[in-house]
Amino acid sequence: MSLEAAAVRDARAGSGGRRSGRAGSGSRRGVWLAVWLGVTALYVLAAVFPQLLAPGNPLAVNPADAFSPPSPEHPFGTDESGRGVYTRVVHGAASSLTIGALATAIGLALGAVFGLAAGLGPRWLDFGTTRIVEVFFAFPGILLALLLIVLAGPGVVTTTIAVGLSTAPGYARLIRSQVLRVRASAYVEADLVLGRSRWHTFARTLLPNVAWPLFSLATLGLGQAIVWAAALSYLGLGEPPPSPEWGSMLSAGRLYLPTGSWWLTIFPGTAIVGAAVTATMLGRIMQQRTRQAS
Repeated sequence: MSLEAAAVRDARAGSGGRRSGRAGSGSRRGVWLAVWLGVTALYVLAAVFPQLLAPGNPLAVNPADAFSPPSPEHPFGTDESGRGVYTRVVHGAASSLTIGALATAIGLALGAVFGLAAGLGPRWLDFGTTRIVEVFFAFPGILLALLLIVLAGPGVVTTTIAVGLSTAPGYARLIRSQVLRVRASAYVEADLVLGRSRWHTFARTLLPNVAWPLFSLATLGLGQAIVWAAALSYLGLGEPPPSPEWGSMLSAGRLYLPTGSWWLTIFPGTAIVGAAVTATMLGRIMQQRTRQAS
């Protein structure tokens, strides 16, 4: 066999291996996407229809069953008042996920205002909004949320707004960079060369290309917002007991760790971590698909 024929054979074999490798990688990504979508559906079901997964009242007390370990009757055990931890974790999904989603929406909306103003406005507006964002970046996000709660007082509404405001600077910086990238692209220049109005270019060309990556960005930020909201509730600045909010349950359960009641903290903590990881993984998958599409 000549060297040329061998080279052709090796090249074909290599391209076939690469194709099969890409196909295998794509199938694995599809499996993981199905897994994360299934877990997301479970969380959404718990938040919207908790009675389907855990019939019962999460606030009903039964002192006779206090501190019961996990069993077939109580899969996650019971707390100091005899309330089923499983029922409370499932019913707490509505509160915890709603706080995280609303906080993400607030942060994304404010970030979009500042990011669009900086990316589309004149230089003085870009300079001013960028300096404001940098000032907020000087404070760690959770510390900024704590400061806002101290000034406004604790509570669910305050916690939601505080988490949203503390995440807004990060969104603003990312949106500004995305606007500047799209603004300098060839298709935006083509619109201007064709004589289309600036409003048409903004609404039909620039905004859709900026908005689509925001979906993955918001999904990534949702996990962070859930963790921050739970942390504030853990510190006693969110929903007060006996609310089944996950951070509040975690705070109440830590008092009984020395007595061996580990289930009071393990299961609410697992719910928090699971929600954050699921949102983060979905956001990463969406980011990868967005990059492949572009």
